[in-house]
Order: sequence, then structure tokens, then C-alpha cells
Amino acid sequence: MAKSISIFNNKGGVGKTTYMYHIANLLARDGLTVLMVDCDPQCNLTSYSMRDGAVRHAWRDTGNSIFQNILPVYRTTGDIRNRAPTKIRDEYELYLVPGDMRLSDFEDRLGDTWNSAKGGSEPDLRAQSAIHRYIEFASASVGADLVLIDLGPNLGALNRATLASSDYFITPVAPDLFSIQGTENLGNKLVGWRREWNQCNAAWTGGASLSIPAGRPSYLGYVVQMHNQRSTGASGMTAGWRIYGSRLEPAIRANIVAKLPSDQVVSWEDEIYKLGQIPNLHSLIPYSLNARLPVYDLRSSHGLTGAHIKTAADSDEHFEQIVQTLKNVASWP
Repeated sequence: MAKSISIFNNKGGVGKTTYMYHIANLLARDGLTVLMVDCDPQCNLTSYSMRDGAVRHAWRDTGNSIFQNILPVYRTTGDIRNRAPTKIRDEYELYLVPGDMRLSDFEDRLGDTWNSAKGGSEPDLRAQSAIHRYIEFASASVGADLVLIDLGPNLGALNRATLASSDYFITPVAPDLFSIQGTENLGNKLVGWRREWNQCNAAWTGGASLSIPAGRPSYLGYVVQMHNQRSTGASGMTAGWRIYGSRLEPAIRANIVAKLPSDQVVSWEDEIYKLGQIPNLHSLIPYSLNARLPVYDLRSSHGLTGAHIKTAADSDEHFEQIVQTLKNVASWP
């Protein structure tokens, strides 16, 4: 089965959706079949990938948004729908399960059914596992090599259910106080979620008749997002980077790596959990959003002029390290 990776942090504003969109395109460009799943009710990944008309179609009663696929479970009228994802690049095998702002409505149902699910109640476990089971179907339907899941920046029931479905997760962070503090909140919550999902799996007596998420995604590491670079000065670093940049790795180690069980943390040979560093692409992002294309695919026909053309074309280099890492993850047994 395809490996699934969630892009997740409880701290917003670190460019996680832009990052995920760009690496998904590069992985598909390199020959992998990639499925993106937009489980963030803000739907930024969907608006990046699809025109407004296509999004409206995905939200219709006959549409294939993530919410439309779990709607019968939400209404308690049936089980998940198996509607195929949307292909978003003709030249690559890149697919998307469109997001839906109404997915946030499912949060209350997940909260209401959690205690009963931990007791083994089948209807409530069906609710808790609905997103997991649909992602399994969607991945198989396109023959995915890798599934990338975009989650919203919170620690609520929706992310508890969605993250539980993943094999691995990555935390995008910024070199600031809020990202560092956020790692502590995240680590504590992950430990509790692991314990509770263990209860769900232990209480279920129906065997393979219902696919329940294991609830123990392994931590791959973090990516430093949206940092600004200066061309002047001795270090070329901004004040924020000088103050907080060196604190990220120790915070990650203390607040996530050290707290999670050893079977829930990937062990890297160099023992470093920094997977990459993506600079702020500033004014190129609006062009990218308008064209629904990664920055590195932008050309003069998309409105770029002068030095912007070369800067855009060369921007794929910023993602090389993480793309190679994820290609290796996709090949793991």
C-alpha cells in the first residue's frame, strides 16, 4: 500500500500548504503517482490546485470533495461514498481529494462519538474511521505511490481522526517563538492520541471487517518554512533566525522525539530531524496561485519579468532535499 504522510502543525502561518503543493508536483514530475488530500477546512490546497468552477462542482451533491465522500456517515444515513479523486496535472500522475469548508461540521460528530468508539461501538468507530477508510479507497483507486495529507492548524477531533490514518507526519515550522512553543503542545497531544487509539483498536472485536487507523504515525522530522534571507550583513540571517533558528532542533527533540514511543519516531543516521529549509518566495507566490502552478513552472507568459524568471525557474532546488527524502520513504517496505 502507498505510504501516507500528513503535513501537520498546530501553529498556522508557516506556509505548509504552499510547501506541500510544491513537493507533490515535484514528486509527480519525478514519476511517482501522488495523491493529495485536503483535510483542512480552509481549503487552501484545493484553491491552489483547482479553478473555482471545478471546486464548486466538487462541493455539489454529486461531487467528490472529502466532505461529500463522508456525508452519509456525518448524517448517520450510511457509510462512506467511493468517489474518485480529481487529476490536476495532465502531464503527471498527480491527484487531489478536494477539500470542503463543511468538513469542520464533522468535528462535532467526531467529538460526540469518541468515548463510545474507545468502548468498541461499531457505529461510532465507523465515524472515527470514515476519513481513514476513504483515503484508503482513494489511494487504491489511483494506484498511488505516496499520499500527502494537508491538515488544519489545530489539535481538535478532526485532526485526531485524520492524522491517525497516516504512516508518517512532518511538521513545518518557522524560526519564531510560536513554532517552538507549538512543538510542546503537539508532543503532549500526540502521546494522548496514541493511547486513546490503542483503546479503540483493543476494543474492536470485528477484525478486518472494519479498517480502523492504527493511530501511531511516525515522526519524520521538520521543515523550516518561510524564513527570510538577507543579502547584506555578516551572517545573511534575519534577527528572528539568529534568535530562534538554533532553538528549533532542541525543541523538536525535547517536545516531540523524546516524548513519542521509539516505534513512532524515524531513526535517521545523522540523528538530525531537519528535513529541509524553504525560503520565503515573496512576490512569486501570487503568480503561482493565479496560474495554479508551482513557482518553478512559471514563465514570462504568467506575468514574470526580469530576474523573477530565473528565480522562479531555479526555485525547485529549494525542495530537492525533502523530495529525495520522500522518494526514499515511498520505497520503504
